Amino acid sequence: MKSLGWKTIVTTAAVASLSGLAIAAAPSHAASPVASSAQVHTVGSSSEVHAGLSPRELSALPLTNRHLTAHEIANLAVVLNAYHVAEGHSLDVNAFINSFAKDGVFNDKVAGKTYQGQALGDVLTGMAAIFPDVHRDLKSITVNGDVVSLELSIQGTFEGPLQTPAGTVKPNGAKIDAPTADFWYLHDGKIEKFDCFVGYTDMYAQMGVNLDWASAVGKA
Repeated sequence: MKSLGWKTIVTTAAVASLSGLAIAAAPSHAASPVASSAQVHTVGSSSEVHAGLSPRELSALPLTNRHLTAHEIANLAVVLNAYHVAEGHSLDVNAFINSFAKDGVFNDKVAGKTYQGQALGDVLTGMAAIFPDVHRDLKSITVNGDVVSLELSIQGTFEGPLQTPAGTVKPNGAKIDAPTADFWYLHDGKIEKFDCFVGYTDMYAQMGVNLDWASAVGKA
């Protein structure tokens, strides 16, 4: 099945435009089709849109199972909205944070880092600082109850400095396409845990940063 990026999904979904921010919810084929409808909730200075997804919107997604319950569709809408507000062209840190439960966490499993509360915003701003046009290309989506699993790639242009223990790597305009696997765990419409596995070695190589294996050879 051809993979669909978020931009493609947005064009087929019902889009609600609030304060200049377009937030679309796009989900899957349901056993009980859910009519497209949006409910708007204002949280602090940020507006969130939770929308039901129509069969047409669901059909545009690379789903592994097209017989989802209304509950699974609602969970998928939350996850897709979280991706949308994490995009470089529609970045909304508050909306991303508010999609998590009060004690919700983001785990960068490869880097070994965990974020919670307001620190969840660091996940977005840190990536956007390096790749201002960051985009997630969704290749495969599996929804199983309160768990949403995705195969995707993180794409963008290396236009911001990369801070490393050895110093700062200057941007070179390289295009990156890093393989990624994401696992979202939800409860009552909120994200309780988000485990992200990014192919950093591949990403860094595309940025012109290669691991220095030679420096490790011969060490005690």
